[in-house]
Amino acid sequence: MNLHIDQSRRSPRAPAMLDREITGVKVWTKAGLNEADWHIQVPGEVIAEVREMLAILRSDPLPMLLQTPDMYRLPASTALFGKVRAVMDKGVGFVLIDRLPVEEMSEEEAKTIYWVLSKLIGRPVAQKWNGALMMDVRDSGKKPTPGSGVRLSQTSVDLAYHSDNAHNDAPAEYVGLLMLQDAKDGGISKVMSFYTVHNYLLRHRPEALKRLYRPFFWDRMREHRLEDSLLFNAPIFKYADGELQARLGVIQIRNAYAMVEGGMDAATGEAIAALEEAFSNEENAVTMRFRPGQIQFLNNRVIGHARTEFVDHDDATRKRHLVRLWLRDHGTPHYRGTC
Repeated sequence: MNLHIDQSRRSPRAPAMLDREITGVKVWTKAGLNEADWHIQVPGEVIAEVREMLAILRSDPLPMLLQTPDMYRLPASTALFGKVRAVMDKGVGFVLIDRLPVEEMSEEEAKTIYWVLSKLIGRPVAQKWNGALMMDVRDSGKKPTPGSGVRLSQTSVDLAYHSDNAHNDAPAEYVGLLMLQDAKDGGISKVMSFYTVHNYLLRHRPEALKRLYRPFFWDRMREHRLEDSLLFNAPIFKYADGELQARLGVIQIRNAYAMVEGGMDAATGEAIAALEEAFSNEENAVTMRFRPGQIQFLNNRVIGHARTEFVDHDDATRKRHLVRLWLRDHGTPHYRGTC
């Protein structure tokens, strides 16, 4: 399938570009971080509140989607998750919460408690066009091909640095991942700051950086109305109101240009290659293999995240299983963020 799209149509005005190096806590390297900057231990007071919530869930059941924090007494949890949001907004941009006692819960109970606690950070929003608010992240066995709609998160292959839902009008502000079952081998999570990457490109690949501020085509992964285009159009970097924002999905971009007549031009290919070069520097990455009960939260516009290839257990009940939430307080809770 080749879509005929006039690739010469670009905004006549150059987009605003941040042309100086960024400073501050959001610009970090692995060597410059302390584990305390991002690894948050769950205090005993929060565990006690979680167990009290669990007891209430069992004595007075209610569907997960109707559950809200104000139904429970959660002062310690409110303080903890307020700290989590502060680290994402004003700190290094990501956290690993260690951990919830999921071994004491059923899968549905763990999901409900995760849902309630996450709402202390922000509003859950749809992760699919059909309105699904919570996603099980497992290997589906399907293969991702251009236009197939198969998300890499539903496979076991190496998952390159990306932002969640970068191919959409209003990507999530925050991404949460609760680990219920880890893999037999692999599946290591990696995070890197877009701010650090931007500084690298400004120093070493300034021409490529300029291209990253101009629109790219993105494969929309078939998450849209049937009558809508298969492609989305947006830049990777945007500087507005004194703030740098990023969206990244190299696979979605490459898939899109595979569907466009004429394919990817040289300047676009060079810009993507420069971005991948910047993300290849492991000195700028933090890696973690999080365990059952741990939760990773990250600022989706500040942090790119990746995952190594993994091998699952043969036992179906032990296959790698995470639960994902997208949180966004602006716009509507619909997939596109508008209605």
